Amino acid sequence: MKHRLLSLLRLYAYWLVVFMMQKPLFMAWYAGMFRGRSWVDWLSVMWHGLPLDFSLAGYLTTFPALLMAVSVWLRHRFLDVSMRVWLALGSMLVVVAFLVNLGLYEYWGFPLDSTPLFYFFSSPRDALASVSGWYVVFAVLAWVALSVLVFLGARWAVGSAWLHRVEARRRAVSTLVVLLFLALLFVPIRGGVTVSTMNTGKVYFSDDQRLNHSAVNPLFSVVESLSHQADFGSQYRFLDAAKADKLFAELTRKGKGETTKLLNTARPDIYIVILESFSSKLMATLGGEKNVAVNLDRLGQEGVLFTHFYANSFRTDRGLVSILSGFPAQPTMSLMKYPRKTAQLPSIASELKKAGYGAKYYYGGDADFTNMRSYLVSQGFNDIVSDVDFPVTERLSKWGVPDHLVFARLLSDLRVARETRPMLRVVQTSSSHEPFDVPYQRLQDERLNAFAYTDDCVGRFVDSLRQTPRWQKSLVVLVPDHLGCYPRDISNLVPERYEIPLILVGGAVAQARKVDVIGSQHDLAATLLAQLGLDASHFTFSKNLLDATSPHFAFFTVPDAFGFVTADNRIIFDNKSQQTVWDDGGKDTNLDKGKAYLQKLYDHINEL
Repeated sequence: MKHRLLSLLRLYAYWLVVFMMQKPLFMAWYAGMFRGRSWVDWLSVMWHGLPLDFSLAGYLTTFPALLMAVSVWLRHRFLDVSMRVWLALGSMLVVVAFLVNLGLYEYWGFPLDSTPLFYFFSSPRDALASVSGWYVVFAVLAWVALSVLVFLGARWAVGSAWLHRVEARRRAVSTLVVLLFLALLFVPIRGGVTVSTMNTGKVYFSDDQRLNHSAVNPLFSVVESLSHQADFGSQYRFLDAAKADKLFAELTRKGKGETTKLLNTARPDIYIVILESFSSKLMATLGGEKNVAVNLDRLGQEGVLFTHFYANSFRTDRGLVSILSGFPAQPTMSLMKYPRKTAQLPSIASELKKAGYGAKYYYGGDADFTNMRSYLVSQGFNDIVSDVDFPVTERLSKWGVPDHLVFARLLSDLRVARETRPMLRVVQTSSSHEPFDVPYQRLQDERLNAFAYTDDCVGRFVDSLRQTPRWQKSLVVLVPDHLGCYPRDISNLVPERYEIPLILVGGAVAQARKVDVIGSQHDLAATLLAQLGLDASHFTFSKNLLDATSPHFAFFTVPDAFGFVTADNRIIFDNKSQQTVWDDGGKDTNLDKGKAYLQKLYDHINEL
């Protein structure tokens, strides 16, 4: 009895020490982020992170406790093998979660969750496209070496005394003691005996989100994220149903149907160009860099430039659904992961096909990444051009085919086609993404140079289209999927993180103008369909930005927070800490609106 109890206590304490040491190692890796922080802050991170560490150490000790309970009655080599396998698996999971969190945090700015798993299993090649081959090799070697080290420590903690024979008269008591220990493990696992259960928000303690993120146990965060993927109807229950319904009805009312007309033709050809990772900070006309997106600056002056437009999220899969389906992004999951639900979403492509349009999608990468193909087909894109439709010699980058060749393919198809009906063509770019390996050199900074390359491709495409007979009835919609790697090191919890341009240009645009109303990506659907005189009433979340009687606001999400922006107040609410982390202009006046919007969004997802 004593040997087994000591083995369990040592193992639990060992896991606890491993998890505690992850915190200073994480902070040391990102020393630049924590420069100037005192030793008290470092200790505070370790101290406040203990609840998640206690919980996960409990999870990892439960199965060994069961094995030890069985070993009281049965001595068999299978028990020792099972213990070794469990400790090995636990060690590998703990280490891989730590290393992936270490590698991704500088890009994503939030603790590891289940998102990388979705990306990896949908297309491992694309999931790893942002990093070099040497980085992957180093990471795998580090994973193996550290996993072996952690496993050896766990084996030492367990020892071998737990396999010793127990006298027949003591077996019942020994079993009872081990099972009592196992039962007690559920107290730290659950986070106590109160109604509230353990969650990552319990370790948030600081106004500096980087300290909070350092305190989070990455493996616990992944497990928590996976456990909440399908339970949509119970998530984000901020307000009572009646209040949420009332606020949501006001936020989604469609206005009186009035609209400012931007077009000079009823059925233009429509080209939606989805720009990888572009932000407003790359355009001089929006107060950003002066020599990067020179073509977007030029086209914005020629056409219609929306100056207060926001991305709905931080990743492409979320952005595509917002743009093409008029459906807002979610904080902790990607709806594209659920084909049955995305098949129920409204669609710009489907509505245009009903109006006589032909639809085609162009992307230089893997169309199966993040379930994208199933989503696009359900949205009405039965003709999809992707990397496999290009010669192998043209798949020149880690993301597939460079942008200039994708645009060239579209232009080539336009020259060959003899379309008499109006066309919808969507082009998704990819070159302005890590690792920025583009066939172009104009700027010294590799990130800005990649954006300048894609901007150059867009400018050449529009200028080439301008030379075709279809130009006078062409509408080109330029919209980013999200802000990416510029500005560098921008926090997820500032409104500027979501500011992107929206530009309408082409011969079908009646005149150049700026539109200063506030809106989000999911408003493009209703705005575009209104210009064509098509019904958008079934796009519940999308509103016509050019209808003065519609409510004008922006909504965006990031794990695990949401933002809500109006002309008089911008707020960002962190769901983990249950605190408003950004508020300018009005003492949380938009907080309940944002809560109601997110709550009803998840109600809607649950009903799909």
